[in-house]
Amino acid sequence: MKSERTDLRFFLTPEHPCSYLHDRQAKTLFLDPRETITADLYSRLSNLGFRRSGSHLYRPQCGGCAACIPTRIPVTQFAPDRSQRRTARRNRDLRFDVTEAVFSPAAYVLYERYIAGRHRDGDMYPASEDQFRSFLLSPWSSTWFLCAWLDNRLVAVGVFDRLGNGLSAVYTFFDPGLDSRSLGTQMILEEINLCRALQLPYLYLGYWIRDSEKMQYKTRFRPVQLLVNGRWVDLP
Repeated sequence: MKSERTDLRFFLTPEHPCSYLHDRQAKTLFLDPRETITADLYSRLSNLGFRRSGSHLYRPQCGGCAACIPTRIPVTQFAPDRSQRRTARRNRDLRFDVTEAVFSPAAYVLYERYIAGRHRDGDMYPASEDQFRSFLLSPWSSTWFLCAWLDNRLVAVGVFDRLGNGLSAVYTFFDPGLDSRSLGTQMILEEINLCRALQLPYLYLGYWIRDSEKMQYKTRFRPVQLLVNGRWVDLP
């Protein structure tokens, strides 16, 4: 199929089981992998609700269902709530750095523990090195790892892409034995800080689904914007 606004080629998958709403079928729109993906194109498609998985750009395109709603945080307006401030205080002993997104044994061991501890019942289990590379890394994107260290131990990694107008939070994995630290929340707070330091206005968080408990954390960062009928609007 052709995009009406460009000459880009897209492919629509057949129906397949929805990963989030188990009583529904889903379809996915993929950018043709033969297309040359530039930083500008990636940014424009992200603004239209596309996401990256490995080297592929995709967007849900389900007939009769619009449950997957793209979300982003306008970082200059963001103010942490009481719970998020407590999380930040709880993690003041962590050290953060940003590194190039490449395979490393330390990051993979943490990823493997996270998948086994949090997603044993999902299609990502069991983890593998090939899965790590094919899911998180891409030859054409500007991808980075935000690493959190407790003393000299890697305890969390936030994988993000740099876009023209923001950062795209691709995935976060962390030590499942440190649940009390709320490391998933902490990594989003740190990515918001990175956006501010880079003077980028938005942090893209991917899709929010009202009826999916796993997605509820995304709308706890306020203000948050949703892409509805082709327009970014503030969640009331």
